[in-house]
Order: sequence, then C-alpha cells, then structure tokens
Amino acid sequence: MRNPQRPVTLDHVDHQLLRSLAEDAGVTNKALAGRLGLAESTCAYRVRALREAGVVTGARAQLDLALLGYPLQAMIKVRLGSHTMANVSQLYDALAATPGVLQAFHVAGADDFYLHVAVENAEALRDFVLRHVTSHRVVRQTETHLVFEVRPGAGVLRP
Repeated sequence: MRNPQRPVTLDHVDHQLLRSLAEDAGVTNKALAGRLGLAESTCAYRVRALREAGVVTGARAQLDLALLGYPLQAMIKVRLGSHTMANVSQLYDALAATPGVLQAFHVAGADDFYLHVAVENAEALRDFVLRHVTSHRVVRQTETHLVFEVRPGAGVLRP
C-alpha cells in the first residue's frame, strides 16, 4: 500500500511538460524543448526534476490489444469472504501478477477489487475467471462486465 505524499508545487512550464509527456512519452528532449519554446538544457533539467520528485514515474507504450490477439476486454468485480490484511494483500498481489490483467483496483464499497482484463475470446474469459479468480479460497463472488469500447479520459492536467 502506498503512503499518500504531499502534492508537489508545479508551475505552468511543469504543466506544459507533463501534458506533452502524457500525450507522447517517447518524445525526444529536443522535440519537447522545441514544442514548448525552451532551451534543451532547461527542458532536460525540468523533466529530470519531475522524475526525481516522483511526479513522472515511467513511460509506457500503448498497445493495440486486438492486433495482439486480445480483442475482448472485461471488468471483473470481485468480492471477498474474508477481509484480513494478509488475505487482501496476497490476493491483490496474485491478481495483479496474472497474465491478461491490464489493471487491478482495490476499491471500497460492495466490491473489493475490479480487474480490467484482455483475453482472446469469451471462452478464454470464462477460463480466466475460473482459473485465476474464483480459484482463490477468499473469493466469495465475481461479476463480469464486457467492455465495448475504451476511451482515454481528460486526465488531471488542466490546459
């Protein structure tokens, strides 16, 4: 479990850098500096400072799951029968490490976890739930919802 940290104070240049990096994490420093009208050294320093402060934690490629053979996405809601710290932690680790899980959320409310998964077809989804989710002794109930379409949200950075 992560400890909440105090928010970092950012100026308008930091926000511009973050918006640009969020749009294209692979952008070169030269292109980023040119896009924002900054000196390359200033741009590199500011990005490095954002990384060191923990604001930028990595870069990821967006994959076309359908082209990779995983056209079916689903959200699986998971309810536990036992809520000890050990049970929750062990299950969370196991679910997040399962191939096919895109994201695992530990949530408050009637459900305990949401899993965003990608699989080959409906049979693979059924097998996923039976082999990797309901097979855990602490899982009491699951509910699976098919994902028709995924769109990125606006995020938290203001224009």
